[in-house]
Amino acid sequence: MSRILEGSRKARKRSVGPARHKKSVSVIIDNLIMDSDLIIEVLDARFIEKTRNLFLEKRIKAAGKVLIYLLNKSDLVDINKIKKEEDVSQLKPGLFFSSKERKGTAVLRKLIKMEAKKVDKDRVNIGVLGYPNVGKSSVINLIAGRASSKTSSEAGYTKGIQKIKISEGVYLIDAPGIVPPEDWKSSVNKLLAKHSKIGAVTWYKARDPEMIVFELMKEYPGILERHYKIPAEGDSDDLIEKLGRKLNHLKKGNLVDEIRTSKQILRDWQEGKIRV
Repeated sequence: MSRILEGSRKARKRSVGPARHKKSVSVIIDNLIMDSDLIIEVLDARFIEKTRNLFLEKRIKAAGKVLIYLLNKSDLVDINKIKKEEDVSQLKPGLFFSSKERKGTAVLRKLIKMEAKKVDKDRVNIGVLGYPNVGKSSVINLIAGRASSKTSSEAGYTKGIQKIKISEGVYLIDAPGIVPPEDWKSSVNKLLAKHSKIGAVTWYKARDPEMIVFELMKEYPGILERHYKIPAEGDSDDLIEKLGRKLNHLKKGNLVDEIRTSKQILRDWQEGKIRV
């Protein structure tokens, strides 16, 4: 049995929680890095820095493994604007990618083949890592050319390690979505807001969704108002009130159901209906 499968089985036996999570993640990461010759880190093009896992990147580079940055969901952003406003020059080798629109597949395959040749081995393993719900499984299915890895909009759907053959002697290793241990050092509110914004926590499981909508509006001014065509002048309470009435999300007393309305906003955000 490979070290990765063995580590994954041990990790699943442990209960979930910050301390347990960090320990099981460490086992999976160490084994995957050891067994992989190349590693693809899938990022969300809308939140490049938020979905970069520096904890992983340091370990990968320390092990002397090639790291490919894949900026997925690029159909939801203005790529030229990102190139002007963010320093993506450090993310090399890397490329913008859209599993939804099937853009970048040929370039990624070519990049994989080029890097695989440098490894000079009969069997090359390529690890695929990233936060939950950044689209790893969809990326893998496109590379493999078939529905090899299960996909779902549910964060953290891939429960165990999967190894998928994409060509003769070349295999992809798909690991569960990994949240870096340093995230657990954040305050509870910041942790919840970040994970809900990037989709690491599925919208209907989000705690205190009104606070997350407030954080979204603060970080992306005008975006939600423009999408819903509701003037709110940056006031999240006003937006939720007006949107709730517009959608008829009401409860007894003709009051707006703020939680339901806020979760609708998070759902639209996570499903890519709101462009940044």
